[in-house]
Amino acid sequence: MSAIYDLADDYVVRYAALSPNAATSMGIPGHETELTDFSPDGHEARAALERETLAALAAAPGEDDRDRVARDAMSESMRLSGELHDAGERFRSLNILASPLQSLRRVFDLMPRETEEHWSNIAARLAALPAGVDGLRQTLDAGIERGMVSTQRQASECAKQCATWSGAAGVPSYFDGLAEAFEASDVTSEGLAAQLRSGAAAANEAFAGFGRYLDDTYVPAAEPHDPVGRDRYALGVQVFTGASPDLDETYEWGWSELHRIEAEMEATAERIAPGLGVEGVKELLESDPDRAIDGVDAFQQWMQNLQETTIAELNGTHFDLPEEVQRIEALIAPPGGPLAMYYTGPSEDFSRPGRTWYPTAGKTRFPLWGEVSIAYHEGVPGHHLQIGMTVYLREHLSRWQRLMGGSSGYSEGWGLYAERLMGELGYLENPDYYLGMLRAQALRCARIVVDIGMHLELPIAEHDHFHPGETWTPELGLEFVLQRAHFPADFMASEVDRYLGVPGQAISYKVGERAWLDAREAARRRDGASFDLAAFHARAFELGPMGLDQMRREFGG
Repeated sequence: MSAIYDLADDYVVRYAALSPNAATSMGIPGHETELTDFSPDGHEARAALERETLAALAAAPGEDDRDRVARDAMSESMRLSGELHDAGERFRSLNILASPLQSLRRVFDLMPRETEEHWSNIAARLAALPAGVDGLRQTLDAGIERGMVSTQRQASECAKQCATWSGAAGVPSYFDGLAEAFEASDVTSEGLAAQLRSGAAAANEAFAGFGRYLDDTYVPAAEPHDPVGRDRYALGVQVFTGASPDLDETYEWGWSELHRIEAEMEATAERIAPGLGVEGVKELLESDPDRAIDGVDAFQQWMQNLQETTIAELNGTHFDLPEEVQRIEALIAPPGGPLAMYYTGPSEDFSRPGRTWYPTAGKTRFPLWGEVSIAYHEGVPGHHLQIGMTVYLREHLSRWQRLMGGSSGYSEGWGLYAERLMGELGYLENPDYYLGMLRAQALRCARIVVDIGMHLELPIAEHDHFHPGETWTPELGLEFVLQRAHFPADFMASEVDRYLGVPGQAISYKVGERAWLDAREAARRRDGASFDLAAFHARAFELGPMGLDQMRREFGG
């Protein structure tokens, strides 16, 4: 390997030791009984490793173009991470989607459960949870002392998550469920069963206690005002996209894209049921029993079948998929988290496959019109294909690129591009499913409008009929997405909370899709009549994940 690739490998190994939760996510062995230290000391240790690695990258000789791409991707990501650390964002890292709190719970979803050793690792991690939660509390307490706090909205919702996971909310405890799963497994050990029960009880108390801490101590000290302002928002956008788009131009573009898609939705609704309009067609698609699946198990099997069928049909035609990437699992998400479907990547050795996770929110009936394009986004050809291929390409990419590289703009942009691509390839010819794809696009456009609008407290566009000229507030944001995104009310309420808690992430989808479409158009102009779509995708994967500014440099888009 080159010096750059050696540094990348060394960083991944050392980072895994400092972040065992990430090690589990990546499939790096040796840290299965440990949890990431989210205390101030833990954050500082990881920041120090980044600073050391950045200096070494700057001094290391590059041998070829692959070294240049790998160095640029790694350096830009670490530079932005360092800016977040220097800005003190770790002291208020508490939100409903992707903060240390969720990491401490979700890591158990990724742990294997086949052998006695696997269950012993789970028991050890359960026993470590009280200390892990205490480390997070130390950081939040330090934030209170510094006046660097999350918001009351995020803290209150995180307290509810804690109550759900611990069983304090009157629903079955997630951690008790782990112990029960062991007792229902083929592994027999009275001692281990007792350890798991004891660990689950400790985990329940740790999360229930943390929820009480949030309600009683943190919320009164938290920020009542949700918007973060232009400076903090701009930094968030840079971190999530690897770019610095003009926020005012992006805001106006979001409006124009939303209006364009709404017109196409009207035309598509007319194809489905002339004269009913979008709202009438939505009611039809939601209520027609022939357009829905009843039962969680049946729906999960439908999702699994859709992924497997899509892989079989795309492989060898539009993509060349190695055997490892052809395996995917469609799972139902545990309760307590946000209501958006999500994806977790495969382990480095593919012993754990890529997985899509669907939160049912208690529903047992699933109208299919909106599910197909979301499945394409999260699975194939979306996140599973892009992330799975990245993990697979060890001959082309550094270990950091394969396991830690990229940005939300790159990956979520690809996911949204994948939805559009399936329409282009003829997989959404059923107008029901095409309307579902357009609804997903409308949601992502609405995200741009409300995410930028709420955090920067901009005026609502005068050219739109929705409260023209008024200043965006969270209340108006929720009203807007309920009217214009066409998703259920509970989902959209969760979405607005998410946007307010993770500023800048919500716009990465459409901004990223824009970059992918620009890159494809640049390749088409360059190659002319010889342009080949499959070759474009293959080259993109071989370049590896990166920020959007670097992506534009590499493709000339």
